[in-house]
Amino acid sequence: MSSPDLSHGDFTLPGEAGHEQLTLRLAQQWGADTIRDSDGTQLSPEILSAGYAIYSTICLPRSVQPWAREHHDQLQQNFLMSFPVVADKARTTITLLAGFFTEQFAVNFKDSPKRWWQVFDRTTGKEVPKAKWSVNPRQGTVTITGTVPGHRYTVNFLSFRLWEEISMYNHLTNNWGDREHLAAVDPMQPAVQKVLLAFLEKWLREHPDTRVVRFTSMFYNFSWFWGADRTTLRDVYSDWADYAMTVSPRALKLFEKKHGYRLTSEDFVNGGLYNSTHNAPSRRYRDYMAFMHDFVITFGRQCIDLVHRHQKLAYVFYDDHWVGVEPSSPRFQEFGFDGLIKCVFNAFEVRLCAHSTGAKTRELRLHPYLFPTGLKGEPTFKTGGNPTLDAKNFWIDARRGLVRAPIDRIGLGGYLSLVEPFPDFQDYIAGLAKEFRLLKSFHAGDQPWCAPFKVAVLTAWGDLRAWTCSGHFTPGVPLYDVLESLAGLPLDVQFISFDDLVAKGVPKGVKAIINCGRAGSAWSGGHYWSDPRVEAILTGFVQKGGGLVGIGEPSALPQPGQHFRLARVFGLDRDTGDRVANGKYKFTPAAAPHFITADVTAPLDLGKETDGIFVFDGTTQVLAEREGSPRLATHACGRGRSVYLSGFKFTFENTRLLHRALFWAASQDAAWGAWQAANVKTEATFFAKAGKLVVINNAGTDETTTVTLADGRNTKSVQVPAHGIQILDV
Repeated sequence: MSSPDLSHGDFTLPGEAGHEQLTLRLAQQWGADTIRDSDGTQLSPEILSAGYAIYSTICLPRSVQPWAREHHDQLQQNFLMSFPVVADKARTTITLLAGFFTEQFAVNFKDSPKRWWQVFDRTTGKEVPKAKWSVNPRQGTVTITGTVPGHRYTVNFLSFRLWEEISMYNHLTNNWGDREHLAAVDPMQPAVQKVLLAFLEKWLREHPDTRVVRFTSMFYNFSWFWGADRTTLRDVYSDWADYAMTVSPRALKLFEKKHGYRLTSEDFVNGGLYNSTHNAPSRRYRDYMAFMHDFVITFGRQCIDLVHRHQKLAYVFYDDHWVGVEPSSPRFQEFGFDGLIKCVFNAFEVRLCAHSTGAKTRELRLHPYLFPTGLKGEPTFKTGGNPTLDAKNFWIDARRGLVRAPIDRIGLGGYLSLVEPFPDFQDYIAGLAKEFRLLKSFHAGDQPWCAPFKVAVLTAWGDLRAWTCSGHFTPGVPLYDVLESLAGLPLDVQFISFDDLVAKGVPKGVKAIINCGRAGSAWSGGHYWSDPRVEAILTGFVQKGGGLVGIGEPSALPQPGQHFRLARVFGLDRDTGDRVANGKYKFTPAAAPHFITADVTAPLDLGKETDGIFVFDGTTQVLAEREGSPRLATHACGRGRSVYLSGFKFTFENTRLLHRALFWAASQDAAWGAWQAANVKTEATFFAKAGKLVVINNAGTDETTTVTLADGRNTKSVQVPAHGIQILDV
């Protein structure tokens, strides 16, 4: 193959007016072919005329200030549930926004509270009749009569959002002082559609130098409700994929007309849980998601067609106002986007971007963002920060995904002026960009080697939430850690839902299925396990030779005498406290090494683990236990195999453990070894057509490893510097 140009291209640099010399110097040093503006920055004529392609960001829902503030009834809305109040007499008054950030919300008293709102006695779970409560708009309260002392009461009410959440976050993070608080208009309203299309037409005419219009993103932000005290409870509720902030009376009326039934506030509030993506969704909520997806496609296509008529490209940012866009949906291609941009912290987010089809170009926005502080308030480009080390650590995480799946472009966002005092950061990004271009060249016309079988991850969401749970990495959700491990492994991974399983069975070629999560979650499956067909299909799959890897509380849906629906497949179950009178089989942990634990050199650290696990009999082999509760166990079922892990945390050692567990469950342990790096801190990827062996070091220390070649016998010894990469001809 011809040598690729590693010095230039496929890089988007954030420019900044007032810092033209720095912008153009770094564009040259980093090999940028594109310069973009960022939220809060502009590009000067000197930058626009410098010969680079120009990305211009536009956020339509917050683009029409001050019109938005002059038309409060056209702002985006959502249902909120008031904080619970315990009654102490027969008349109880609830202040609706008590506990919420009142710069974000205003109660919508305009749209018939008696029609859209609901009041609940949460102690009984029953709705309070509408005749027993009244609204006081001046006081911002609801008064309930006939309340029972000691019972908890809440109000579900509609609110307008006065301050768009990303503007709010950026404003407060970057101390923007008296800069305008932007509001978000609702494109579900006909008047808003006219205003937005007129604005976009004018904006396109006024940006003749713009080659790519980068939508941030389309119309509706992920759910993010802030509390009154930002130091003790900033996030009352936050979920990257919940549709809570798309609601309006008009949307609910149109939904009823289309689907023939009416949604209520409780369908969205759900007792204060809202519709967290982590919880198994109801059919009513899935219908609403499909309804909003259809609307976002329909109006979004009008906007994209307008961009194309102006001879420009349309890219969409897979964050912020992405709700309703659904890049993993088979309908995503209907938008007509030319590119998809995803900000990434780690490997599974790289795979999330690469997984989407329907846009020709897929681009990563790398971290750290060029902000003074990170997402958690930690110093980055300010005193006490080390942005170069941050960049290295973010890169080695993301790189694990990049060697497994093709990405077209990378870039940065934020304020470029912040990097000026950090020359070592400037030098590191130059090298990082070259490394990316090299990896991209290997993917051209080639695919990295994969194991000779497929792996499926079974969740309530299936492919719609492939390579994510809900947004960025959230500690305590074990499937995130599993996904991060899988993202860099040489495995062909699919994501299937319970609906898929019932309709089509186990996909062809799948030899191992992962089910991971706490009981009731969307990841374990929750109410989907109530369908007996699911249990029968998976039991039959294993009996006929398939493999099942269960983590945490797989197949959990309690019924009398059993917690896991697939307990007999796993050879074990969980005692949640109701089996205190029942005896438990006394197992003896395996003494001999097992294929799965062959690389384990230290006590297992599986993070937060599930306790109370017990085995049925001696056919279950316990490989690790704690205080009598199995942590790692295997079981044969018919011609197939199962593996159980009581928890999972992403570490180098656990990634290898999971890799081996999948091979063993799939009865492919005899095929283990090809293109495998012995040192668990390193990973190897082989590109056959290029004849290149890529060895990456995922640690911050120099490492030596041995890579077994395809024949399973010959090896290569490789030394890889900290955070580094080695490319070998094979």
